Amino acid sequence: MRDLRYESPEVTGLDVLALAAHPNQIEQTCGGTLLKMSQAGYRVGILDLTPGDMGTTVQTAEQRMQESLHAAQLLEVEWRGNCRFPDARIDNTIAARMTLATIFRTLQPRTLILPYWEARHPDHYRTAEIGYEAAFLAGLQKLDEDSPAKSPDKILYSAHYRTATPSFVVDITPQFERRMEALFAYQSIYDAEAQRKMREKLTAQARFYGELIGVKFGEPFAVKEPLAIDDVVKLGPATF
Repeated sequence: MRDLRYESPEVTGLDVLALAAHPNQIEQTCGGTLLKMSQAGYRVGILDLTPGDMGTTVQTAEQRMQESLHAAQLLEVEWRGNCRFPDARIDNTIAARMTLATIFRTLQPRTLILPYWEARHPDHYRTAEIGYEAAFLAGLQKLDEDSPAKSPDKILYSAHYRTATPSFVVDITPQFERRMEALFAYQSIYDAEAQRKMREKLTAQARFYGELIGVKFGEPFAVKEPLAIDDVVKLGPATF
């Protein structure tokens, strides 16, 4: 497990990098998929833009970041970083885009997972905007002649919103309980009652998306470009 803070990461060539505004967002939306990819042998990382310290009145930035490290270990990811942008004040500036573009050029993820592009919290949809635009900048060689230009091959959006229509759903049935354990690593956010309510909510969501593909638990994703399919027979479990 790498250092929680992003200074000069020692990793490069990630297969999957998930980007979120706040620690605990990944665990709620695509943590099961990240764990599944890690267990399949892929190199997986998480980048949070803020410490998320505006979420409650009792937690500190350092506490929540330490909790995020524990959660990352449960999800078996190789690296987790935090840009330490101000929580609840994320803005799509050139400085923010350049910061992420530099990180992307270092980590070189093949697949980038962003928050869904519509959300109630401004930090969430701005993270999607910044992440998308930074991914484009990362592919421009003249952005920095001393580092290799590399944009992600694919951008996915975690589609855990009632108004979002998923393009596909990942079966996370074997990973669901560990995903919940990782989420509840944030003890500064979830007391016993909050855990009960969140478990009921996320179990219902995961069962709904799982039912769409004929499995017990699922996580939904959206894409903006068509997906190429090489074999129309091997399209997952039976759904009809």
